[in-house]
Amino acid sequence: MELTTVTRVPGRVSARPPLLVLLHGVGADEYDLLPLADQLDPRLLCVSIRAPRDAQGIGYSWFDIDWSTVPPSYDLAQAEESRAAVAALVPELVLANGTDPARTFLFGFSQGGAMALAVALTRPELVRGVIVHSGRLVPDLASRAAPGKALAGLEALVLHGVDDPLLVVERGREIRDYLAPLLGPRLVYAEHAAEHNITDASLAQVASWLAARLG
Repeated sequence: MELTTVTRVPGRVSARPPLLVLLHGVGADEYDLLPLADQLDPRLLCVSIRAPRDAQGIGYSWFDIDWSTVPPSYDLAQAEESRAAVAALVPELVLANGTDPARTFLFGFSQGGAMALAVALTRPELVRGVIVHSGRLVPDLASRAAPGKALAGLEALVLHGVDDPLLVVERGREIRDYLAPLLGPRLVYAEHAAEHNITDASLAQVASWLAARLG
């Protein structure tokens, strides 16, 4: 599976810049999250990936969702295919852009957050940290996640809006409860006064969390 990307070069040039990979939500594309890079650390080289599946003509998705069932059902085969494609692309991005493999971060929103978390937990050797904003756990992820000792270097920032009508705040709390015994103090969880969106406050927390880990 070939994935389309768009890149924003660092505002501050360095020999081996840190890499931030952006994963958008359903109905968006690779340009959706890219403007956020202007409010993040200028040392970051940011690559935004377009999800591979058409979302009924209104952008793209990482996997299909059947909204006719209660609760909605997910195409887990598609989710796995997308997860594997992103995991395969990350080292290629590091090599192609000359970034520091020890400072690779994933930042996903909504379904992109679910995908970012899936990649980080199944291939933790690829990333230093993962940011999950307004996301959820991919069903059956626990059965495919790397063993606990393999997650020793992974850090996570999980953010969720308390008034989110699409992915209710309980989805964020489920991520928190899943990650807490695996990551311990390497997990930061916060809820914001927001719906299903990135706010100035939550983006500021993302920026601060990243900057603190860039060295």
